[in-house]
Amino acid sequence: MEAVLGLGVGAIVLIVILIIVGVMLFSGLRTSIFFTVKTQENVIVERFGKFKKVARPGLNTKTPFIETTTKPISLRVQQLGVEIESKTKDNVFVNVPVAVQYVVGEDSVVEAYYRLQNPEEQIRSYVFDTVRSALSALTLDSAFESKDDIAHNVEQRLSQSMAAYGFRIVNTLVTDISPDTRVRDSMNSINAAQRDRVAAQSLAEADKIKRVTQAEADAEAMRLHGEGVAAQRRAIADGIAEQYERLREVGIADSAEQLLMMTQYFDTMQEVARGGRSNVLFMPSNPGGMGDMTDEIRNALFSAQANDRGMEGAAQDDRHQADLDDRRARRAAQVEEQAQQRAQQQASRRQDTALDTGGAMPHDGNLAGRAQQWAQKQRGIPPQPPHQP
Repeated sequence: MEAVLGLGVGAIVLIVILIIVGVMLFSGLRTSIFFTVKTQENVIVERFGKFKKVARPGLNTKTPFIETTTKPISLRVQQLGVEIESKTKDNVFVNVPVAVQYVVGEDSVVEAYYRLQNPEEQIRSYVFDTVRSALSALTLDSAFESKDDIAHNVEQRLSQSMAAYGFRIVNTLVTDISPDTRVRDSMNSINAAQRDRVAAQSLAEADKIKRVTQAEADAEAMRLHGEGVAAQRRAIADGIAEQYERLREVGIADSAEQLLMMTQYFDTMQEVARGGRSNVLFMPSNPGGMGDMTDEIRNALFSAQANDRGMEGAAQDDRHQADLDDRRARRAAQVEEQAQQRAQQQASRRQDTALDTGGAMPHDGNLAGRAQQWAQKQRGIPPQPPHQP
């Protein structure tokens, strides 16, 4: 009984092991036989390293342990960005970013996989060569204008070169042409100056039109004003002639002209007074009155000049007299001082003589007094009477 139970347990264990091994073998065979390919992708199937077939999207099979698959090859549009630094014809270095959009053709998967080791580097080399060749023949301004032409040239050359390797160029974009910061600032300054010049020309043209229009309007206004003045003068002349005829009819033809002139004179005075202007100077109408006014103005100017010269001469005389008085006073003071010094010297000598002879010292005050009187006379001071004891 125990032997039977032992055989049963061993059989169960063996069956479990066989099931596990079978599952593993089935899973391995399944993964080795069946594989799936995603949409917009292709897979290369190789047998012992040699190309066998191209697996399209969906469920595919391969021979286990004999055939292998490569990594998926994308059929979607891919973009490669290339940053190029180049020099233009006028020796300006610029940075040109170029974006290349390419795709692997469905019928060229084998060429795209086997013929190029690094397709992105190959595309980058063609872009560098094409862009630099194009920029070297263009100035900076021409490069900005020919940006689309540069992109078209790059696309054409890449299409011709990469078609043999299974790649199709969808589009090529030159996104920007960026010179150095100082060059950009200079270009902005030039553009600003050009715009300012255009604005100044426009403003000048507008001002010209305004001035011409205003001049035409002023000319028309002056013409109409002249016509109005002429009509007014004709009406005044007709009125004067009519008044003159009526005065002749009533028998005062001899004084008619004086009467009309007096009437016009009073009308003019009334018009001047009505204006209320303080800067209106009413001049005499007859030549004699003008001559009298001219004489009065000339005499007034001469009188003013004479008064100015008289005042100036009097001031000069006063200054001259003051200078003379000052010099006389200084001279009198000097003489007085010298006289006093001489008097002191004489008094000192007399004192010495008296001491030597043993006599009394004479007193002579007349010399100092005379010197003082002379100095006072020079300064214009009246002489003082002698002091009475």
